[in-house]
Amino acid sequence: MFKEVKLLTDALLLMALLWLISVVVALIEPRGTMARAGIVLGCVVGIAACLIGMPGESSTLSLGIRLSDTPVQFKLTAAALWLMFFGLLPAIFAAGLGTNATSFRGRKCWYAGLGLTLLGAIGVFGLQDAMSFLIAWETMSIGGAVMIFGDGHAERPGTPVLFMLGLLEVGAVAILLALLLLGNQAGSCSFAGFHVANAVATPLSFLLGLLLLIGFGAKLGILPFYEWFPAAYGSGSGATGVVFSGIVLNAAFYALARGVIEWLPRAGIWTMSAAGIMIFVGVLTAILSIFNAFQEEDWRRMLSLSSAENAGVAVAVLGVSWLLLASGLPAQAALAWIVCLLHLAVHSFAKGTLFLTADGVDSMNGSYTIVQRGLLRSNPAVLGIGALFAAMSLAALPPMAGFVSEWYIFQTLFHGMQVHGLPARLTMTLAAAGLALVVAVALATFAKLFGIGLLGDGHVHTRRFAPVRTAAIFILGSAVLVLAVGMPWWLHALGPASQAIFGVNAAAQMRDGWLLVPLSNKFAFISPTKMLVVCPLLALIPIALLLIGRRAFHVRRVPVWSGGRREDAREIATTSLAFSNALRTFYGFIYGPTHNLEREYDHGPYFVKRLIFNQEVAPIFGPYLFSPLVKATRRVAETVSKLQSGYLNLYNALIGMLLVLILALALFYK
Repeated sequence: MFKEVKLLTDALLLMALLWLISVVVALIEPRGTMARAGIVLGCVVGIAACLIGMPGESSTLSLGIRLSDTPVQFKLTAAALWLMFFGLLPAIFAAGLGTNATSFRGRKCWYAGLGLTLLGAIGVFGLQDAMSFLIAWETMSIGGAVMIFGDGHAERPGTPVLFMLGLLEVGAVAILLALLLLGNQAGSCSFAGFHVANAVATPLSFLLGLLLLIGFGAKLGILPFYEWFPAAYGSGSGATGVVFSGIVLNAAFYALARGVIEWLPRAGIWTMSAAGIMIFVGVLTAILSIFNAFQEEDWRRMLSLSSAENAGVAVAVLGVSWLLLASGLPAQAALAWIVCLLHLAVHSFAKGTLFLTADGVDSMNGSYTIVQRGLLRSNPAVLGIGALFAAMSLAALPPMAGFVSEWYIFQTLFHGMQVHGLPARLTMTLAAAGLALVVAVALATFAKLFGIGLLGDGHVHTRRFAPVRTAAIFILGSAVLVLAVGMPWWLHALGPASQAIFGVNAAAQMRDGWLLVPLSNKFAFISPTKMLVVCPLLALIPIALLLIGRRAFHVRRVPVWSGGRREDAREIATTSLAFSNALRTFYGFIYGPTHNLEREYDHGPYFVKRLIFNQEVAPIFGPYLFSPLVKATRRVAETVSKLQSGYLNLYNALIGMLLVLILALALFYK
């Protein structure tokens, strides 16, 4: 046991050292090759550390420095090791394949940002005091901004990056305020004393819950913060999206979960109220995010909003866990907590697969636009398998791991009906209804992404994806299926994660042999392991009917029907806009769509040369929240800027008034 702890500690130190060296090397090396090797090696060491530590936790490691009077310590819990593992594995492929930035300078910048982001994320997972935690949190944010600048995919990347950093700083201020209040109550900046000092639910604890939700929700994309996602992700590469939607998202969620479950009270009406708000915000975020994702025509923007949707689902289930804990149902609360961890693990693999696919699409098409050009017809079959598995998982189709996590989520909500009180039960009912809508739209979203983005007649491209990228997509996509099939065994690693917090090993009650059950096999059950065996056997039936039918009936291929005219299939292929038009029309009160049609004429007003059609979906919070705040800030800045007039007399007058004010305070204040 001692050797394992020592090995884990050494691996964590080596991992951090490799990333730190890689950041420095990236700034001085001409091509960034050594920096990439160092980051990949650090990720490999980090994964090895997670495997050594699971299913337990690391020992407390003292870093030998102090901030103020608080020693800086590092410790990874079982939940942190789990989320870290599933965040680092896709990061290996992102770092190995790298950004598709065209300049060496951009690649160096990207690897330096990646190293900072990973260092910050690991600090968020393991640091045990408020001051070092805030430093790690800001490092993670700055590293992400540097990565987007390194990608260089936007003509003016400063606008989306500054918008992202602006909203993240709003969250950072909320986190700072929450940690100051908690530290003031505990009399220390160490996290160890936060729960003891805040054990009784009060209006202050309710405020703390809201501050933590706002602070960490800014990174997770909780409304209204999710509106920075498409602009920032859309200015970066798919490799950046892998990191953002993987280890960064996991670290932000773990920080939020640690805050509300471990630092805040576990009973009382104020706790239940804060948990109810968290559920409401999470579900509404998931609904708005997936609705907007369905309308996107860019791979990165669609996948980014899907990440916000999955984060919203995880936050809602975390709120359910908190509400169940406050209602005196620790076993059900532990179930919800484990379901959160499963959901984010599945999301990291599936979303990483599709972001890597997005970079491959860009290399083939020259853009990230979702357009039907038959990429799978001209590329290896293994590419289609990996991307298909990932899309099926995010659409919650069986037997993929996404289906398993969504099934567990609904079973958790059904268990939540055991809570006492009409408001709590109504909250559970509305959450289930909202998440059912999310699942339905997610199915249409990823049918659109895979069907239009990858399928088609295949006559456009003759090139293939790079073999290394194809292998990465296949491995990560297949891991989604492996995760689902091996779920009865993987759950063993999550036992300590619930035991340490809730005193209940819920993971042991979530499986019964090859069956997956929500605490009891008398309540419900599924078995992805058996489905993997049964589904191919059932597929033999339609295959046999097809073979028999082809012998009896001759297959005749004809052009696609287009009003009686012979049209090229590529010219009349389904577009992303047409696919999503029905939902956009039906939910027009949410989207607020606009349509603009311009005509260019040739030889007079009767001969139309070209039609230019443009449609947009109006953002919800931008015009009514962010834009007024920006205008107000600019007006204040213009007013204050008058003080910088350059007149020496004005500056002397200001200094004189300040001296008079100081003198008055010294004389009259007692």
